[in-house]
Amino acid sequence: MTRPPPPAPRKRLGKLDWILLVLAGAAAIWFAWRVSQLNNYRWNWAPVPQFFLRWDDASQSWVANILLHGLFNTVRLTVFGMVLATAIGFGIGLMRTARDPFLRLVARSYVELMRNTPPLVIIFVLYFFLSSQIVPQLGLEARIAALSPEMRATLGFLFGDPRLVENFVAGLLCLALFEAAYIAEIVRAGIESIPRGQWEAAASMGLGRRHVLTKVILPQAIARTIPPMCNQFVSLVKDSSIVSLVSIQELTFMATDVAVSTTRIYEVWITVAVVYFAVCFALSLAFGRLERSYAARR
Repeated sequence: MTRPPPPAPRKRLGKLDWILLVLAGAAAIWFAWRVSQLNNYRWNWAPVPQFFLRWDDASQSWVANILLHGLFNTVRLTVFGMVLATAIGFGIGLMRTARDPFLRLVARSYVELMRNTPPLVIIFVLYFFLSSQIVPQLGLEARIAALSPEMRATLGFLFGDPRLVENFVAGLLCLALFEAAYIAEIVRAGIESIPRGQWEAAASMGLGRRHVLTKVILPQAIARTIPPMCNQFVSLVKDSSIVSLVSIQELTFMATDVAVSTTRIYEVWITVAVVYFAVCFALSLAFGRLERSYAARR
């Protein structure tokens, strides 16, 4: 029985690494000094933490404040947006590899439109169309009003403030439709990466195209799409900030309100940048371990 190769030794920081760290620290200190000198800016970090957690006299406990609520909405947009974008993108990716030229034309037109139009334009067009034409037809406001208090609490946990669910759904659909174009290309590339000989070998055994696709090609293609899909999930955390421009109350939108109300511009945005970095870096580490574990099992 063959043993797995030993893990690669962890590399230590070299001289160049330490030099770069020192230069990065010096650059941060220089930036803070230039801001305070040229803009006559007085740094004050004290007001920022209270916008994550605040003391509630009624419950005599710490409760989430607007920046933490914004972070929760960012997580909701990312998770639900990825699920919806994956469903849409998977269908479009299959259409991109279909035999029917009309299906390929429709899928390619969608992908090229989304990928070659500025994201800001796409979000504005989709949001104002969806929020005025599609989402009101769902009757979400009336349905939510008829729910029991327990169901409204569950809905609030999943989608945020029930009074803003229609706004949230419109932003979620915009983000999912935009991201689906990129996921469609990941799916298409995964399918086309499978050697043509496997199609022919499966067909020679009497399998139809549908069975070849579902039983032979897709299991291998999906395995190959795991790393880029993980990267797309991390990217979606950052891309979700664009819906703040259409008043979706995620982290960037809330940070704008805090920065304006407190005039602590640099402190708020540096803190928000650190939060985004921490979330994305943690996800990158987790997905990296998942990919290595999956590769080892294979």
